[in-house]
Amino acid sequence: MARKAAIIGGGVIGGGWAARFLLNGWDVAVFDPDPEAPRKVGEVLDNARAALPALSDGPMPAEGQLVFAASLTEAVEGADYIQESVSERLELKHRVFAQIQQVASGTPIGSSTSGFKPSELQQNAANPAVIFVAHPFNPVYLLPLAEVVPSPASDPAVIETAKEILREIGMFPLHVRKEIDAHIADRFLEAVWREALWLVKDGVATTEEIDEAIRMGFGLRWGQMGLFETYRVAGGEAGMKHFMAQFGPCLQWPWTKLTDVPEFTEELVDLIAGQSDAQSGHHTIRQLERIRDQNLTGFLRVLKERNWGAGKVLLEHDARRRANLPAPVPGDGPMEAARLTVLPGWIDYNGHMTESRYLFASSETVDAFLRHIGADIAYVGTGFSYYTAETHLVHLGEAKLGDALTGTVQVLAADEKRLHLFIRILRDGQPVATLEQMLLHVDMAKGKTCAAPQAILDRLLPIAQAHASLPRPDAAGRHVGQRNA
Repeated sequence: MARKAAIIGGGVIGGGWAARFLLNGWDVAVFDPDPEAPRKVGEVLDNARAALPALSDGPMPAEGQLVFAASLTEAVEGADYIQESVSERLELKHRVFAQIQQVASGTPIGSSTSGFKPSELQQNAANPAVIFVAHPFNPVYLLPLAEVVPSPASDPAVIETAKEILREIGMFPLHVRKEIDAHIADRFLEAVWREALWLVKDGVATTEEIDEAIRMGFGLRWGQMGLFETYRVAGGEAGMKHFMAQFGPCLQWPWTKLTDVPEFTEELVDLIAGQSDAQSGHHTIRQLERIRDQNLTGFLRVLKERNWGAGKVLLEHDARRRANLPAPVPGDGPMEAARLTVLPGWIDYNGHMTESRYLFASSETVDAFLRHIGADIAYVGTGFSYYTAETHLVHLGEAKLGDALTGTVQVLAADEKRLHLFIRILRDGQPVATLEQMLLHVDMAKGKTCAAPQAILDRLLPIAQAHASLPRPDAAGRHVGQRNA
């Protein structure tokens, strides 16, 4: 049975939370008195459905059920987790917490607040121990960071439960060890924002020029190395000490106005808004959101390929999701070993899945089978592995965006050194491709084939024996260009 998340507040952030939970298989109840909330949340969901699956290399779980509750009480009843995302007014948040805890006094309540400390949120609460800050970043359904900020009154067990829930939906819970106004990330953003306002007000730069300085330069570095690691590299071989010694004295120079705020006048607002309209006013907000999501997806995919930064979070999320998939089970026919979904990055200019992704689907299927017989990543760590020596791919149908695929394995032959497999990639039970593959068991240090250990053979050979009675696939042993009978 799916777990339930209650989202209180259906704006941009609340909608992002709803999408993040919903697309990770949770049932979601949203409460927002705004009659436009279903439309607004629906538009966020449309963006999330187009972007979030592109970050996963496995199938997304079945989408949960979304309901718009008629009351706050209805939304939180039976919830396993509650996320509050109402306006940044402390008295409003206190009223919301009080209503929640009339019916869900022990349920974890995360607040999306960007500024208030948890001790302020907990004031006069019936059960302050379960209220904490869980501050995300927009778009919530793509960016993994959530600043988790407890107070001394927080229950450590509740905080750990909340962090695990956030990991389960693919987020990176950053445990902020000491509560402070605006937490960690927004304090940086405020400092940069202040300086940017001065640069525009003083006529040094336009809004577009400032954005170009960020996205063409240090923003790219920050996105994958952060602040201190970037400066460690800037210090050269001598590292951070050299950087600090070289650039430390400039801290005494009056370069910036980070502690001064320009006067907030109508003239300044008009100046900033006018330049911003000239910069990107030719795009609607929905268009900008889609452009942003496509760019973020590409950037995050690159980080994922390198197991770096936010990409490491995505890989770990894939591994958790893969661990929950049904294990391959020998039966009367070929073994179902993998389930996949055709993602946006798998599609070519014809709108069909590319050849490389058929090979990827086969690889995922074979990897699942190898894990089943004990030749998993831990086994590879011992210095032995199965190497692919030959593959023959036959295209039988077209797979398109969003199609659910199943990979099955039939063992054609196996001995202590060789593994001859026939893989079917199925859509709706019908093959869209078949792959015949020969694998060799290899001593990686010597670069030579060798006999697999008895523990693996004890799991492999009974499957090969069971599959020996299956009809031999017509495509097995075909050469390229051979006509069908």
